[in-house]
Amino acid sequence: MGVGRVEVYDTTLRDGAQATGVSFSLNDKLKIAKRLDGLVDYIEGGWPSSNPKDLEFFKEVRSLRLRAKVSAFGSTMKVGTAPEEDSNLSSLLEFTDVVAIFGKSWGLHVKHVLKTTLSENLRLIRESVNYLKREGATVIYDAEHFFDGYADDKAYAMKTLEAAEKSSDVIVLCDTNGGRLPSEISKAVREVAKRIRKPIGIHAHNDSGCAVANTLMAVEAGARHVQVTVNGLGERAGNADLTAVLPALKFKMGAKFPNLKRLTEISNFVSEIANLRNDPYKPYVGRYAFSHKGGVHVDAMLKNKRSYEHLDPALVGNRRAVFVSEQSGKASIVSKAGEFGFKLQKGDPRVGELLKEIKECERRGYQFENADASLYLLMLEKLGKRRDPFDIAAWTSIVHSDGDKVTADGTVMLRVGDKVIHTASQGNGPVNALDLALRKALKEIYPQAERVRLTGYRVKEIDAEEGTAAQVRVFIDLADGGESWTTVGVSTNILEASKKALLDGYRYFLLREGGKA
Repeated sequence: MGVGRVEVYDTTLRDGAQATGVSFSLNDKLKIAKRLDGLVDYIEGGWPSSNPKDLEFFKEVRSLRLRAKVSAFGSTMKVGTAPEEDSNLSSLLEFTDVVAIFGKSWGLHVKHVLKTTLSENLRLIRESVNYLKREGATVIYDAEHFFDGYADDKAYAMKTLEAAEKSSDVIVLCDTNGGRLPSEISKAVREVAKRIRKPIGIHAHNDSGCAVANTLMAVEAGARHVQVTVNGLGERAGNADLTAVLPALKFKMGAKFPNLKRLTEISNFVSEIANLRNDPYKPYVGRYAFSHKGGVHVDAMLKNKRSYEHLDPALVGNRRAVFVSEQSGKASIVSKAGEFGFKLQKGDPRVGELLKEIKECERRGYQFENADASLYLLMLEKLGKRRDPFDIAAWTSIVHSDGDKVTADGTVMLRVGDKVIHTASQGNGPVNALDLALRKALKEIYPQAERVRLTGYRVKEIDAEEGTAAQVRVFIDLADGGESWTTVGVSTNILEASKKALLDGYRYFLLREGGKA
């Protein structure tokens, strides 16, 4: 028996936006809401009385006609007031009929933050929730700091829930400080579920690294409403991560959700919108979540996918990847060759030769895990299939400094068959200048080279103890508007390493295109 139906309440646009370094524009928020629609039950749009942008969001989101319910966030009314007099409560009702309000569960907050009495706090909760319900709203009550309050004074923490119970639709238990462990969460939720008849929810922060585990344990203990953010964005260390919680609930605990095949896409989209690097090691949706590198692992996985994969990556919109390195075996070579369109068997002597060559290259400082284009060229060469579309007869790259202005000149002498082309270009650095000169020369023979652009450049020092004589590894990312690819070059000279990677990047492109002029 699975856990059945679990409501998903996404708070990326509010709690996620509170992450340090994250700032969503109005347009960003509308785009994210559209991507989330169909995946979650509720989208929390923000706190309309706190800033003009959130207020504008609630006006604009109506035009999207989302299937998900859009929720407004706010707090219980101010100390000493009546709910009808509280502008915060009335603003919550202006644009949506789903409202989430938080109230204090912990005596410490009541006394030292609200600076009021325990009985007044119970009145604030009860009358605020009752008012919103009378006005026709669906009311989600967030019991802020519930688990801390429960540990400090169980009886009072329960009274705060009972004050909200009559008129709320869901009561959400919040680990606001993120400091509680799964065993504590499980025990508390089970006890609350025995006494509170309304559906129970969980809102977990990640300050102790347990937000996902705490959320799952809460569901196991009886919660049927989870609050999450995409990629775990949120205040301090973040919130429970939607991209980990949802697949765990669906595939491990039997929750009834729609398919999650857009999960990886949504994770990448939100990272891009937030201008954050998406962690490639993230469970389920990370680029390396289903990657295989060790030879023993790859060999077993090729025989039976379940041997080293807990889940079919396609179920969450991800894909399997095999990386070749010095730790690889023949199975890795066969698998990677198959990705490139080369049909090889483990018994083929060329497989052993390829493996030996790759390990020798890695000994010299090469790394092919993130440079598939260079690995493809190496395989072409060792399999006797490589035909280089051009050769470089000579090249130069010179840097000029004129006060604060720095420029570089690059020249290339290119040979294609009997034809020699000599070009020069100026760039903002030596690699940029060389790239521009090379592309200018190639265009005369291969017009399609105009589409290629250098999109990334990374340098790694290999032997740091050698100082300026150290080997350097250069990765270059190129793209043609649709596909992107990466090559690697190694040398004690950073320009030489850059040149190797750059030339291989264009060679890969032209060979993939058929090398036709």
